[in-house]
Amino acid sequence: MRIGQGFDVHNFTDNRPLILGGTTIPFSKGLAGHSDADVLIHALLDALLGAMGKEDIGSLFPDTDRAYKNVSSLLLLKNVVHLMEQEQWRLGNADIIVMAQEPKLAPYRHSMKENIAKTMQVDLSCINIKATTTEQLGFIGRKEGIASSAVVLLFQTK
Repeated sequence: MRIGQGFDVHNFTDNRPLILGGTTIPFSKGLAGHSDADVLIHALLDALLGAMGKEDIGSLFPDTDRAYKNVSSLLLLKNVVHLMEQEQWRLGNADIIVMAQEPKLAPYRHSMKENIAKTMQVDLSCINIKATTTEQLGFIGRKEGIASSAVVLLFQTK
């Protein structure tokens, strides 16, 4: 068994959709980034890679590579799942927190969980997503961006 932890943060930007957990959230701003800037999936990716003893998301999918420009983070997750399969890792569970003052995310959590579970080919109960505010403190509280952290438990089957 191995535990991995991931964290990511992106600032808001205009003229871009807000995508979290592979779900487009109706909101006036999106997140800035090279890919689709899905901060939730990015934190999950770093947690998975860390548990496998790999380098971080920026090393595997560098923002200097045009192949990843505006790419869906679910596709990046699919690539990491393939790597997990090659090395015979399977997910025990993922626990993910999204820190956002706004928008409210509760109506979209189930969709996000479904997207991740389907991409990772695991039962929905293996994925947990929580949302919280920062009580109007810091850059999140000032509505400048969104952060996410993730913890995963992996089992190696070989």
